[in-house]
Amino acid sequence: MRILFIKIFTFTVYFAGQYSASALQDVTTDLFGSENHGTVAAFGDFNSDKQTDIFIIREQSELVIFLADLKAPYFKPKVHIPKKALPANCIITGVVPGDYDGDSQMDVLLTVQLKTKATSDTMVFVFWGNNQTLDGQADLNKTFVDQPLIMDFNGDMIPDIFGVSADFSTEVCYLTGRNAVWQAALSSRVKMRVPHSNAFIDLNKDFTADLFLTTQDDNGLGFETWISKDGNFTKTQPGRIPENVKKVGQSCFVDFDGDGFQDHLLPVCLDDACHRSAIYLSKPGEPEWVPVLTDFQRRETLWGFVPPQTTPPAGELHNPITLHLGDYNMDGFPDALVILRNTSGSGQQAFLLENVPCDNASCKDVGRMFRVHWDQSDLGAIPGAAIATFFDIYEDGILDMIVLSKEEGKEGFIIHALKNNFEADAYFVKVIVLSGLCSNDCPGNVKPFGVNQPGPYVSYTTVDSNGYLKNASAGQLSQSAHLSLQLPYTVLGLGRSANFLDHLYVGIPRPLGDKDVRKQEWTAIIPNSQLIVIPYPHNEPRSWSAKLYLTPSNIVLLTAIALIGVCVFILVIIGILHWQEKSEPKPVMFWSEQCVSSLILPTIASP
Repeated sequence: MRILFIKIFTFTVYFAGQYSASALQDVTTDLFGSENHGTVAAFGDFNSDKQTDIFIIREQSELVIFLADLKAPYFKPKVHIPKKALPANCIITGVVPGDYDGDSQMDVLLTVQLKTKATSDTMVFVFWGNNQTLDGQADLNKTFVDQPLIMDFNGDMIPDIFGVSADFSTEVCYLTGRNAVWQAALSSRVKMRVPHSNAFIDLNKDFTADLFLTTQDDNGLGFETWISKDGNFTKTQPGRIPENVKKVGQSCFVDFDGDGFQDHLLPVCLDDACHRSAIYLSKPGEPEWVPVLTDFQRRETLWGFVPPQTTPPAGELHNPITLHLGDYNMDGFPDALVILRNTSGSGQQAFLLENVPCDNASCKDVGRMFRVHWDQSDLGAIPGAAIATFFDIYEDGILDMIVLSKEEGKEGFIIHALKNNFEADAYFVKVIVLSGLCSNDCPGNVKPFGVNQPGPYVSYTTVDSNGYLKNASAGQLSQSAHLSLQLPYTVLGLGRSANFLDHLYVGIPRPLGDKDVRKQEWTAIIPNSQLIVIPYPHNEPRSWSAKLYLTPSNIVLLTAIALIGVCVFILVIIGILHWQEKSEPKPVMFWSEQCVSSLILPTIASP
């Protein structure tokens, strides 16, 4: 009986684990209640409680900040920027939280365009954070040809605003003392592609963020890489898009194959209607493009990217072809969420692209490729999906999903939240790098946790379960325009290896003219931990502090359940045996008079 019970229990746990490894659970009501409408625009810890909040645009003209709570609904609308705070006839096109004045409190930057013009210049407004509220605002009094890139241009760990003005000159804006100070940024003019996908990311693995620009000149579409050398940005050899490409999506950067370098991913269409789509990859310093996904055929149906509109209607947000990246299954190789359209015109939906080993000759140089999860029924149940991204809903290191869909004939988006029930024995490390402008003695007793900091770079090395060296890297908030929806932290999967991380490296941008790399190393980091790094002081990496928070693995819960089950089983067996012992009749002893006298008389007669 005991053996049978253990077999049944083991099968149940195994079956549940196998089922939940691929299942998603709709938790929209638990998260938002009836407030699940609007455009999810950004993430950040607005009130410094170490819980990530959600920034949502409503009616394209007001911003609502949903603060994380411990009671359902777990995200509640608490702070908002009303319509009257912005100029009339304008729509909000982007939201970028950050500490723009260096007071260690989160401010909110909004990019705005005129509703009456489809291609109007972008205006920028910054609303200042004050004790978990928004108090006052700043107008930059200058416009950009497109949404700006938020980056740390001068290495002071205060976000700056980089973009291209109407005369194609690159400029950066510092909000010194809450006043806009403009400065020429680069040594040559750049004709920026619109919409651009510029990035502030380390491209040569020196732990200092470089500048990547998407350009458009007389020779067509291309890229420019400006490497940070001695704190100054120096232009390197420009690159071109792959051949025979008709439409280009947003560039994004990720350590695709786990070699510690950031790879360039580019979704493209090979024809104007996007009936033939592909995703290409380029290694750092290599001009060749390698296809990592070309098969969009599902049985007899062909899918492809949603083609971008050449002239989008005025007053409407238009989403370019974008990959949103994250390690869904914590195997150490980043996956992607993407919106695909049925080329027959029967609708579009979100799909998960899993990073798997290469199985054809075209991607053998990379060793990895994307594979579409066609049978993800939970994503398929959301018709009209327009945006899909990863988000750690329960702060447990497992990346869940948020999908925005649009119903035909209705304005605005509907928000869907899907919990990732991945229960395999895999591990992770979650790292967030703060500004380091102060540590535990911030002015006004401000907690320094509510800061979205662009530019830090994180890398780790460890040994996997087979004894092979394993490493991975990621940049923090490398892109900010056109609903990039990047998280204010990095989640690096470790696979099934429960070993300590041998080395964890964190680097931050360096000041202009500074030759020293600002990087620190930590050793023996526990898996399934969240590391909050405070780089204070900036120029003394040995003094940087790291706060470690542990998240128990799911295998711990299963082990506890199995242990409790065995204990309960033993208690039941003991109880049954004890009850049987009590219920059996006790033997009755009959003593004859002769037997009693034979026992007593010798005792009396003895001296």
